[in-house]
Amino acid sequence: MKSPFRSERDAFWFVWLVIGYCVLIVVGYKIDHWLGLAVFVVLTGVALWFGVLRGRGERPIRQAPAPSPPDEHRILVVANETVGGPELLAEIRERAGGRTTRIHVVSPALNSPLKTWTSDEDEARQIAQERLDASLGSMRSVGLDASGEIGDGDPVQAIEDALRTFRPDELIVSTHPKGRSQWLERGVIERSRERFALPLTHVVVDLDADRS
Repeated sequence: MKSPFRSERDAFWFVWLVIGYCVLIVVGYKIDHWLGLAVFVVLTGVALWFGVLRGRGERPIRQAPAPSPPDEHRILVVANETVGGPELLAEIRERAGGRTTRIHVVSPALNSPLKTWTSDEDEARQIAQERLDASLGSMRSVGLDASGEIGDGDPVQAIEDALRTFRPDELIVSTHPKGRSQWLERGVIERSRERFALPLTHVVVDLDADRS
């Protein structure tokens, strides 16, 4: 099932708004039954009105990075658990195509909602860094000019952050297969295509098949 939220940050805001909504209704009801009913009607009306406006809002302007240097081709790669997959490495080598190419890999630090809420991200970043280091080593061993960094836990936000400094010509996003990928469930590929004016290649890495 696809998540209706664009990011975990949106989901947390939604939870707090729901809590506040319920608290105000209960407080109003405790003061007076009719006041509680009035608060319910007003807040529900505001929520529905906001939801309709948001649904009818204009689509966001697609973001494009500044042009890359004319003497090189730049590829931004976004992957986490699949960052070391052979399918991803093969796609990167094919996209490079013998040109002078720079690769920049962003590995979002995946974390549980609870640890994100408590700002406990050290373990997630360490695991992501280990995967990233191994992947960069594989790329450099076949002659690719590759760098990398740990990015925001929301992969779309991680892409946006990287665009400010790397200026890629194209984007590669790697995920698990459908049914096992949280990124696909959250619509990361569709959101990225909608938000960024860059050629995007989606690479599916089946780690279970690779191990067998």
